[in-house]
Amino acid sequence: MRSIAICLFATLALSASLPAQQNFFSNWEQRTSQTQSKQPAWPPPLITGFVGLIQVGRTDFYRQTATNGVQTWNIDGSKGFNLIPFANTEIDTNLPPYLIHSSPAVANGAGDMSFLLKYRFLSGNATHGNYMMSASLLGTIPTGSYKNGSTDASVGPTLGVAKGYKWFDVQSTIGGSLPVKDTAKLGRTIAWNTAMQARVAKYFWPEVEFNATYFKGGANDGKNQVFATPGLLVARKLRPESPKSRLAICAGGGVQIATSHFHSYNHEIAITTRFLF
Repeated sequence: MRSIAICLFATLALSASLPAQQNFFSNWEQRTSQTQSKQPAWPPPLITGFVGLIQVGRTDFYRQTATNGVQTWNIDGSKGFNLIPFANTEIDTNLPPYLIHSSPAVANGAGDMSFLLKYRFLSGNATHGNYMMSASLLGTIPTGSYKNGSTDASVGPTLGVAKGYKWFDVQSTIGGSLPVKDTAKLGRTIAWNTAMQARVAKYFWPEVEFNATYFKGGANDGKNQVFATPGLLVARKLRPESPKSRLAICAGGGVQIATSHFHSYNHEIAITTRFLF
């Protein structure tokens, strides 16, 4: 009798939890639409992290040319899937990139996997202020092979703000990368990125970004590198006849050009592909 009572209790508990789970997933699309309707409809910049919340599958490709002439293709660019499971909240799963080097002295292989949690504190859509403010926390896991990843895990807090005016917007983020150990060897970095975008002819978003990285500790202690990144994004909804549909595609590219005396690479080609859902 005791075992029957336990089984009955477990069945009742499971059946009681199923409606809640079904409601959670069945209402996911509605929650996502409501969350995104409270912010401006801008595409994420090419390099600068997006200040707002987005539900997307994304893959990027980078070709970097180091100062010694070695070229490296970064397949995937540490991108993956961004989801909006709760109001004002985004959770990202970033897949390990695959790095291909032109020098036989450096082995090809996968980089590190990472996860990101973002919370949007303030926002207003185009008719209510046209602005956003959010904070995020990135965590990386040392899954990379050979020297294609870090030897230790790290955390990266970031704060982002954005403001738009009619067809023009500015998004800026500042954050750090903090190894959980071996700090003296790996060093810390502070990244400050700013993107300026304009909407042209409905589908086109030309932009220019300024990407600065400051190094504290490690091999590049005291140095900084700055890039100017002109680029172009093309975004289009797949079902424009349906106002509630979020399905869209976005693609674009740009070039990172070093503007500082110190830089570990130059003339990086960046390509992005995105499917919004």
